[in-house]
Amino acid sequence: MRTSPRRLVPLATLALLVGCADTPRPVDSAATPVASTTPAAPPPVPTPSVTRSPARYDKALHDELVAMLRRDQADREGRPQAESDQARTARLKEIVAAHGWPTIDLVGEDGEDAAWAIAQHSDFDLAFQERAVELLRAAVAAGQASPGNLAYLEDRVAVAKGEPQVYGTQVRCGPDGPVPATPIRDEAGVDGRRAGAGLPSFAAYLAEMAAICAEGG
Repeated sequence: MRTSPRRLVPLATLALLVGCADTPRPVDSAATPVASTTPAAPPPVPTPSVTRSPARYDKALHDELVAMLRRDQADREGRPQAESDQARTARLKEIVAAHGWPTIDLVGEDGEDAAWAIAQHSDFDLAFQERAVELLRAAVAAGQASPGNLAYLEDRVAVAKGEPQVYGTQVRCGPDGPVPATPIRDEAGVDGRRAGAGLPSFAAYLAEMAAICAEGG
């Protein structure tokens, strides 16, 4: 199982909120009908699935997601793209509707990271970010997504709602350096939760972010 996200995206674009607050494959949950002389019981209510069918690596989808991330990053580096965040989110919604969350089996680690980064930057569509958290949580449970990615997106959604963070991933550059965008729930236990998601200690993270803030991040 992969225990930490491979950081394809600069931390400044993931953690700083400007002006606002691995590893079994997933299995198909459909049961095979069994002949019976008695009336069949009602089928169980399905739980959210990671994918709509057993995942097979899809290179074309992988390449599309990685290219979308490159454009996302170009925007954040001051190189405007014809494609907006809204357009990337709309396309990710289509991908999710067709495949479920883009898992590691389906699009590789870097493709899953790319999908997450696009969802992370979908701040204008909180409902979609909340849905992405649900799907990511199921994918992480199946060993098919990064726990660190889930931690970042869970905190992003919490901050958007004005709620306490769980992992302390969302910070702002204050006058004296980085500060959490919202309080951290049970701050004494944050390092244990971060370790469980494959993230460095909170102190190490703040030191990294302090360097970014000092550079004007």
